[in-house]
Amino acid sequence: MKPYGYYTSKKSDAICQDVCGQQGSLAALSMSRLRCLLHGLDIKAVIFLFMIVPTGIVGVYFHGQKISYFHRPLWQSPLKPFVPITHYYHENVSMDTLCKLHGWGIREYPRRVFDAVLFSNEVDMLTIRWKELYPYITRFVLLESNSTFSGLLKPYYFDMNWEEFKFVEPRLTYARIGGRFRRGENPFVEEGYQRVALDQLLKIAGIEDDDLLIMSDVDEIPSSHTINLLRWCDDIPPILHLQLKNYLYSFEFKFDDQSWRASVHRYQSGMTKYAHYRQTDYILSDAGWHCSFCFRYISDFIFKMKAYSHNDRVRFSHYLSRNRIQDLICKGADLYDMLPEEYTFKDIIKKMGSIPHSYSAVHLPLHLFNNAEKYKYLLPGNCLRERG
Repeated sequence: MKPYGYYTSKKSDAICQDVCGQQGSLAALSMSRLRCLLHGLDIKAVIFLFMIVPTGIVGVYFHGQKISYFHRPLWQSPLKPFVPITHYYHENVSMDTLCKLHGWGIREYPRRVFDAVLFSNEVDMLTIRWKELYPYITRFVLLESNSTFSGLLKPYYFDMNWEEFKFVEPRLTYARIGGRFRRGENPFVEEGYQRVALDQLLKIAGIEDDDLLIMSDVDEIPSSHTINLLRWCDDIPPILHLQLKNYLYSFEFKFDDQSWRASVHRYQSGMTKYAHYRQTDYILSDAGWHCSFCFRYISDFIFKMKAYSHNDRVRFSHYLSRNRIQDLICKGADLYDMLPEEYTFKDIIKKMGSIPHSYSAVHLPLHLFNNAEKYKYLLPGNCLRERG
């Protein structure tokens, strides 16, 4: 006969009861405790705990950038729109007419023009740039450091390739600067340090008020007729950004017309500072070309990926694989497996995936065509690179 007292119909767990005080092996005790811990958890909870959660963690680790960039429209507003200036040009139209079409006057004589750049290792792009601009530049100004923006030691590549640039020697102001080599520091600090040094070099080069100063990276190349227009026309804006066609790896992969960081300034002592960010709302349409990662050698791709200000995008060592880089170049795909840096879901989705191949080689820098065999790798249909 059962004694009176509290009674429950809930079944007890013999496994859990037996664990305490058990004298079995350590392995047996551990398994028993684990079975006890899992007892009472349904199969959905087990799947969530041991499959879904780890999969989510791995997914965030490998694709966190994609998740963040896809949701960019939720946490960052788009840039304030530029005020575009229509760009008129034809080789058979007089400068007087072109200036009037832009609403500007014509000068009695052209302004002096200074082209100033920081140089890393882009020998071919610098040659193409200077050949394009040569007829209209008063002074080429180049500063080279033995440090990358990320603090890596580098050779003075310009000095090593001096013979390539003998054609500008009479008009060149060149200086070398020692790096600060502060590893772990934000790369934009070193970049800013070098740009301040370039300000000083411009003064040494003899720049004066109302001279034109081109501020752009080596691979952001204004067209020669754009610079000729700005040096001859009066009443142009004191600062003007240049809208450049954006290319990746070569002139085969054009992905938009929205490169805007290049700018032209009417120099003012004490006011004009060499910079690479937005400085005005005005932008001159269709003013040149921006060819990013347009290198002859795979080794140069690897160098830049580790050296420039966004080197944090190399999240995994296999990103620097030579075979991987070559494959992505021919596909027109992103080296960092990133989503487009856009501010609307529409633009992100529109630009996802590889860049379509282009078969147009019209209105490109003249020096490319005059030396087509040498720069074959920059023209459509020639994606294979030398190893270096």
